[in-house]
Amino acid sequence: MSEERDDRNDQNGHGDGNGAPSGNGAPAAAPATPEERLAAMTAERDDMKDRMLRIAAEFDNWKKRSRKEQTEAVAQARESVLKDVLEIADNLERATGAQAQAGGKGAAVDGAAVVKGVNLVLRLFQQKLERYEVRPFETVGQPFDPRVHEAISRVESDVPAGAIANELQKGYRIGERLLRPAMVSVSTGPKSNKPPEG
Repeated sequence: MSEERDDRNDQNGHGDGNGAPSGNGAPAAAPATPEERLAAMTAERDDMKDRMLRIAAEFDNWKKRSRKEQTEAVAQARESVLKDVLEIADNLERATGAQAQAGGKGAAVDGAAVVKGVNLVLRLFQQKLERYEVRPFETVGQPFDPRVHEAISRVESDVPAGAIANELQKGYRIGERLLRPAMVSVSTGPKSNKPPEG
């Protein structure tokens, strides 16, 4: 019986015929002491803590970088819009300056030239708005929609009841989004010619 056990040990590489480990296999690891296990777990914990702190620092840096990039993008967009507005302000200043010079010399104010100048500045302004996809939308005759119209009053008009009778201030969209609702008067329908009862 013991011979069979020795043969099995030799075949499995677990020992020589005397029950000792054979030279071919790896030596069996000695069981770790509690102190060694504690030291290994402490090292693993410290490594995990170090990795977590590194990940947290990287995430914090990414947040700061993203915030800075977003702030810069907003500032650049604002600058671009304001440069266009300044160009319009320059044209208006030129127009008022020319008018003041003409008035100071005793020359009569040319109303047609003023209107023409204002129309040119207005056209320039509309072109600048279109550059940013800002466009007015039609309102008169359209059914009242509280999502895009702001009703200021109700008036009798030839327009069907519930439709927009007058536009008091244009509404604008930027792309597909509403930038500013239109201020409107809503029709109550045509004036009734019925005599008052009584």
